Amino acid sequence: QVQLVESGGGLVQAGGSLRLACAASGRTFSVYDMDWYRQGPGKDREFVARICATSGTIRYASSVNVRFTISRDNAKNTVYLQMNSLKPRDTAIYYCHTSPGGYWGQGTQVTVSS
Repeated sequence: QVQLVESGGGLVQAGGSLRLACAASGRTFSVYDMDWYRQGPGKDREFVARICATSGTIRYASSVNVRFTISRDNAKNTVYLQMNSLKPRDTAIYYCHTSPGGYWGQGTQVTVSS
């Protein structure tokens, strides 16, 4: 069992930045690939970014590439999402997710005003 708790969301103006964190507890964090997903108002949940457990390989959705950076600190059991140059269309609830296992956090709200 893995528990995930996201934090760092909030209200920011377009062009601003936020840093999300996802703290994990339970089983060994370092073995999991970690993902960020988001769900905007009236939209399906969509993939944002992944950082792999062993290789460190990183992948981004095209909509956030260059603007967002995913990283992890295995000593702190935490994965981060640095979001720069935010746009109103980035408004969503942001969730972290493990693979394998399919654990989800409760999400953190990000609202970007124009």
